[in-house]
Amino acid sequence: MKIIAYIAAAILIFFGVLFVWGSGGNQGGGWTWVCGGALSVLFGFGLIWFASRQPASTTGNTTNVTLKVDLPAQTKIESMNCKNCGGALKADNIKMLAGAPTVECPFCGTTYQLTEEPKW
Repeated sequence: MKIIAYIAAAILIFFGVLFVWGSGGNQGGGWTWVCGGALSVLFGFGLIWFASRQPASTTGNTTNVTLKVDLPAQTKIESMNCKNCGGALKADNIKMLAGAPTVECPFCGTTYQLTEEPKW
């Protein structure tokens, strides 16, 4: 809507200036052209002022962002067993150390880093 108002204002101002400019000389329209051109220019600037005060339209400009997290591998914590003693591990036994998931077995005390298996 604003674009249409700005284009209409530009046309009004353009022809208003032409009317004022063409009012002089032997074939000019005289004061009636000056008044018509001035009104056209004023109406054009008024249209710009009115269009600039209108809030931006929000219909159709909504953006939905969907974030899907794809885990690199399947993690089955309830079925994890210690590599050393075979004891059942819980989620509490997994900690992040230096950016790597590390498991500490509560039965034998072994600590080792979890590795991700490829998906394929």
